[in-house]
Amino acid sequence: MTELYESQRAMRNMRKAAMQRGVVAVLDVGSSKIACLVLRFDGTDRAASADGIGSMAGQSGFRVIGAATTRSRGVRFGEISAMQETERAIRTAVQAAQKMAKIRVDHVIACFSGAEPRSYGLDGSVEVEADVVSEQDVARVLAACEVPEYGAGRDVLHAQPVNFALDHRSGLGDPRGQVGQRLTADMHMLTVDEAAIDNLAYCVKRCDLELAGIASSAYVSGMSGLVEDEQELGAACIDMGGGATSLSIFMKKHMIYADTVRMGGEHVTSDISMGLQVPTATAERIKTFYGGVHATGMDDREMIDLEGDTGDWEHDRRSVSRAELIGIMRPRVEEILEEVRARLDIAGFEHLPSQQIVLTGGGSQIPGLDGLASKILGQQVRLGRPMRVHGLPQAATGPAFASAVGMCLFATHPQDEWWDFDLPVERYPVRSLKRAVKWFKDNW
Repeated sequence: MTELYESQRAMRNMRKAAMQRGVVAVLDVGSSKIACLVLRFDGTDRAASADGIGSMAGQSGFRVIGAATTRSRGVRFGEISAMQETERAIRTAVQAAQKMAKIRVDHVIACFSGAEPRSYGLDGSVEVEADVVSEQDVARVLAACEVPEYGAGRDVLHAQPVNFALDHRSGLGDPRGQVGQRLTADMHMLTVDEAAIDNLAYCVKRCDLELAGIASSAYVSGMSGLVEDEQELGAACIDMGGGATSLSIFMKKHMIYADTVRMGGEHVTSDISMGLQVPTATAERIKTFYGGVHATGMDDREMIDLEGDTGDWEHDRRSVSRAELIGIMRPRVEEILEEVRARLDIAGFEHLPSQQIVLTGGGSQIPGLDGLASKILGQQVRLGRPMRVHGLPQAATGPAFASAVGMCLFATHPQDEWWDFDLPVERYPVRSLKRAVKWFKDNW
């Protein structure tokens, strides 16, 4: 992953080749589950619409023909921690999805959370060469964006032009073919920990699969969970996963900020497990069936049986009130939401014209969470479900599948990124290329 620009271009070309062959799988590598969806393409390349989704990346019609999930193993905080465990889990999910689809899959597009994402806003400006903006002009203005020193051991995961201005006209989604003299571009760049990408790429390779694309789950959850108006006017998508809570802010249909809080639903489960002295599996079941964040008078009287299997008769036949369970869950949920609010404040979310917040992910299904979130975050909050993809099996239509469904949209309706354009060679956004040139000069 050192030759970043070239490797991203290679993955885009691989994705196009896989789509031409007619089938590709999307993989959501999470801390609590690994989901795989198999997509079949009907070969209808749709023309780019004028809403800012560029034609360079290409678009396709598709349907979901296979879906499978398995319990995640070897993934902590959204990052791979045990390679063999994760490899086995990915193989299980992919094989089950292939069996349902009755077709073999060679290429996968993967998404992950965690990896300490950092957002940067870049801008660049160039003179238009022939009065009409061409693709080369767009490539030159993207190359003119000054890349900050983002530190060793980090890679660029997304680099998307979010706004173009031609002379005095700003807010252009796609300036190609328009007449003007000076072209300016604003770009959002997201960097992540290089080791997390390398581990995921290596794990997919060990499963005898080709990695044809990679994305941040914060980005793809927003693509599937936000409605058109929210993406246009400004909204935040909070994806509450098992090991990490991702958040992304969208404006003018582009992601302009992303971050991750290293806490999620599994931390709530472990609190229940320790507080009630029950195994993690029992704690997860109790959270799913009886969990909540708002206690009422009824909850003192509603008793939950803790069925254990320790062999101690007294210990195995305890019961607790639902109010006690809520008392354990609420502080951790509040802590996660307070962290999210701190990240939104840093991003300047209160300055957006619309401040809608959408909750997705498996952790968002805790009853009463939207009310608590609106109190802590101080904004309108709604629960989101994945949209825009038809033909999903019933099991894959819930909030927990927002990132998996978003990956389908990322695969088939990608937004233009840096590497979709032929950048001038001398401005490759890869510092490792400069190192290679220096090595070549020093040694020859």
